[in-house]
Amino acid sequence: MTRSPATPLPPPKARRRLRETAALTQTQLADRVGVTPATVRAWESGRTTPRGRKREAYAKLLKTLAEEETVQAPEPEPESKLEPEAKPQTRPEPEPEAKPQPQPEPQPQPVAAPEPVALTPAQAFDALYAFSAPALVRQTFLLTGRREQARESVERAFQAAWEHWPEVARDRDPVGWVRATAYEYALSPWQRLRPRHRHPEPPPADPGDRTLLNTLLRLPPRHRRTLVLYDGVGLDLPETAAETEASTPATANRLLRAREAVAGRLPALADPQVLHRRLAELASNERLRAAEPPTVRRGGERRARLRTRAAIAFTVALIGTTALTVRTAPTHYEPPVSPGQAVRGVPQRVAPGALSDEELELRQKLRDQVQDGPERLSPRLE
Repeated sequence: MTRSPATPLPPPKARRRLRETAALTQTQLADRVGVTPATVRAWESGRTTPRGRKREAYAKLLKTLAEEETVQAPEPEPESKLEPEAKPQTRPEPEPEAKPQPQPEPQPQPVAAPEPVALTPAQAFDALYAFSAPALVRQTFLLTGRREQARESVERAFQAAWEHWPEVARDRDPVGWVRATAYEYALSPWQRLRPRHRHPEPPPADPGDRTLLNTLLRLPPRHRRTLVLYDGVGLDLPETAAETEASTPATANRLLRAREAVAGRLPALADPQVLHRRLAELASNERLRAAEPPTVRRGGERRARLRTRAAIAFTVALIGTTALTVRTAPTHYEPPVSPGQAVRGVPQRVAPGALSDEELELRQKLRDQVQDGPERLSPRLE
């Protein structure tokens, strides 16, 4: 039994464009498909792909939006087709005598390109890490201002990517998947509770870099992330909106607010090109290191094993506790015994003594009489 082919879908950018052209929010589209807004954001960013009935409903809705967009767009006017003018017929001129053509020199045969060698999952992961990890560490440093936190965030993101490697390997933008995970981990509010956060790191040596970094850290986390993605990394506005899980107008507003805040303190960075160059210089001037790919992979596998063992131990403990409770729990209700209280005013109990002669006579009389009541009376006439 074979499965039917999946319904084709447009690229993630086209999905977002169709929704925004139809003036639909992610919540409205999610209600029409029957999913949550977070699922729609993941579909439009390309992180996940719909399956089953949700995929069919989503594809049908996108097709409807595309048809509406085609109907609303003005049709181009057809170009007038002009017939060529008739040319007067002339007598054919006699063909010149054929001259001997020089023989072409033999061309060398092209050599077939070697077939690409299939990489193992570990080799593909190592290549992705070596290509993108140094740049991701520098970008994360612009978000946090802490070198060790930036390195740890990128390593945790790659460890998560290794745990979900089949999904990441099929993703249209694996670097974007890892970058989004690293940024979320770096900007998590739980980082403030760590002991490392209480001890500040030495600032950059250059005064200009120090001022720029302090200005970035004063921005709200969402504005800072938008500024780094657009002016630092170089993503366009829809890609920045998809990675930050926000609408395009909201992302543009955050970007403008962040630029105004930076230009208000550093007027020389009002030009976006100058700001992009200064962000690249600030990230490049710091000595940021990244661990080796095998170390990251082994660390992720060790962490996954520890989590698995902890989950198994917790499950076994829960099962044992439940079994012990079922074994020792009473099967019926037993009312509690009330505590004893001292009662006063009651005479002391006296042991019975020997019976007197009268008591003995009375007892014998009671024993001799009929115990079933008096005898039956016979009626008589008066």
